[in-house]
Amino acid sequence: MQYFKYELIHECKQSGARLGRLYTPHGVIETPCYMPVGTQATVKAVLPRDLAEIGAQICLANTYHLFERPGHRLVREAGGLHAFMRWDKPILTDSGGFQVFSLAGSNKIREDGVEFRSLLDGRKHFFTPESVMEIEQALGADIAMAFDECAPYPSDEAYTRAAMERTHRWARRCKAAHTREDQALFGIVQGGMFKDLRSESARQLIDLDFEGYAIKADITMESVRGLELAEGKKAFAIIKASNVMFAAGSEPIKNISARNQLVGTIISIKEGAVNGHVALELADGNKVTGSITNEAIESLGLAEGEKAVAIIKSTDVMVGVE
Repeated sequence: MQYFKYELIHECKQSGARLGRLYTPHGVIETPCYMPVGTQATVKAVLPRDLAEIGAQICLANTYHLFERPGHRLVREAGGLHAFMRWDKPILTDSGGFQVFSLAGSNKIREDGVEFRSLLDGRKHFFTPESVMEIEQALGADIAMAFDECAPYPSDEAYTRAAMERTHRWARRCKAAHTREDQALFGIVQGGMFKDLRSESARQLIDLDFEGYAIKADITMESVRGLELAEGKKAFAIIKASNVMFAAGSEPIKNISARNQLVGTIISIKEGAVNGHVALELADGNKVTGSITNEAIESLGLAEGEKAVAIIKSTDVMVGVE
């Protein structure tokens, strides 16, 4: 493609790690790089000019969440994501494939696509490879990801293979539907924790000749083995405060895809200019602290001494051992 080029600067002989430059319509990305996540076209609590000042080269936004709000048509009318965000550097949009996994409790996967139930108003939305390409091309990011099925962990080999093969069929449909020349389309390697499946997925996607390829994983089996994790072994969970959600009350929330719900008593609320920190003491004496907006604290009616539920997605948990 005339708009995109990758320049290899150096490759490590021992590991195969590469140093390079990726040229896009909105600038050059020095690789490897850190890509901040601006799910809904903004990185929380960080202005675009601040991202530029700290050296961010590219920003990620999410197709599913931008479809939900404010809508891809509105973003297109505003001049695309770059104008909408006031960000003149490269942008990558995820396809919504991760939401197939993270919102598994409220969606239905079919061969032709995925039916989502909106977390905002309960409406049903049907995503297909073709509709995702329409949305991503309207958003106008430099790099768009193909629609895929991210298999959960753990999954048996039969289900993981089925999800991988569906991802390949959807990749072909995405490739056929994508027409925007100033946007690179990346295929996504699947196969879960099965090395042979991931190798097979990479080979098949390479044959489709995408402009680039992405590799997805939660905690890898290498990490499980390296940490020597096993049932009954003591470990600790590391969770960013901004990844903790809250609900008022003393009962876990039903019909939600988040795997971890911890009931406790609010022992501290400290409000800042925009966000506040809520500390929850659990029945076993452990404490969980989360960061949510002052508006959310007020609307939920959270108060010291009251019961609340901390909600944490499994993908937001890092695991460590002493």
